[in-house]
Amino acid sequence: MDKTISSLAEAVSGIRDGMTVMIGGFGGSGAPIELIHALIDRFVATGSPKDLTVVNNNAGNGHVGLAALIEQGMVRKLVCSFPRSADPRVFTERYLKGEIELELVPQGTLAERIRAGGAGIPAFYTPTSFGTDLAKGKPVEAFDGRPYVRELWLKADVALVKAHRGDTLGNLVFNKAARNFNPLMAMAAATTIVQVTEIVEPGVLDPEAVVTPGIFVQGLVEVANPAQEEDLNRANAVYPPRAA
Repeated sequence: MDKTISSLAEAVSGIRDGMTVMIGGFGGSGAPIELIHALIDRFVATGSPKDLTVVNNNAGNGHVGLAALIEQGMVRKLVCSFPRSADPRVFTERYLKGEIELELVPQGTLAERIRAGGAGIPAFYTPTSFGTDLAKGKPVEAFDGRPYVRELWLKADVALVKAHRGDTLGNLVFNKAARNFNPLMAMAAATTIVQVTEIVEPGVLDPEAVVTPGIFVQGLVEVANPAQEEDLNRANAVYPPRAA
């Protein structure tokens, strides 16, 4: 039952070409930077994985984390709600060149599609997006005299998640706003890999504080001092580091 993984490289070793990967975070809050960078390291070394479909709230910032993943050409399609974040130049440039596909989803709808995927609900109705380009081609029905757009669940092959603490059984506690999309994505993926600041023994975590039960987690790796996306961008960091 010990779900501890010894290294970041091992943690991402099962991600293959063409997979759908959910990546937690709301901007830099709760973003699993080290797992993303480990995935980039694997691509640089082996040329795989590529042609990924990535589900995230935004399109990355600067040249680290998700933006770095896109910059390496590993992402074929991005499903997100906010592609115009603080510094989305990498995504914007590739999108304008036709090198990456975008599926734009309103933020609440994105969260509910992910939640539905984890709950086994294949579709639901929402008034959001009715009458806009985002509703084109989607079935519409009226409830109580109001039109609602049908949206499909979102599921993934793998979710990359960041939590604050986890026990060896995979039970997770999140740090404040870093909770965001992470628990929903953990439920909606066939395999959930988590980076945590600290791994503890079973019984240490207060059961009342556990947000994601270990049943939704297949592996976790300890990253004692995780990087924060905003700090990296303020330092003009680039990943992988470029030769001087």
